[in-house]
Amino acid sequence: MDYPLEVSVNHLAQRLKTDDQFVVLDVRETWELKRAALQDRRLQVRPLSRLAQEGVAGLPEAARSPETEIYVLCHHGARSADVTAWLLAQGWMRTFSVAGGIDAYARAIDSSVGTY
Repeated sequence: MDYPLEVSVNHLAQRLKTDDQFVVLDVRETWELKRAALQDRRLQVRPLSRLAQEGVAGLPEAARSPETEIYVLCHHGARSADVTAWLLAQGWMRTFSVAGGIDAYARAIDSSVGTY
C-alpha cells in the first residue's frame, strides 16, 4: 500500500478522536513545547537535535518499530517533513508529516494548544 508523505491537520484531528494506537512524534525543541503543545496520550517528544545525534536509537520506544503508524509534528512542517523522509528511508512504512505543523493545528483545529 502506498501512503502519502503528508497529512493535513484535519486528518490528524480526526485520528486523535479515535482510540487507535499510533504515535504523534513532536520533533520540536523543549523550549517550543512551553509555547504550544498537543495534549494526547499518544504524544511522544523527541527534538530533532536529539534525533540528529542519536539516529533511530533516539526514537521513543513507542516509535521504534518500522510498523508503527507515526504522525510527525513540528512548528510549521519543515522539520517534520525532513524527519518523515528520514524515517521512510530507514524503513519505516507508515510515517506521515503533519502539514503546517502545530501552528496550523492551533489555527484551524484547536487554538488552546497555542501559537508562537
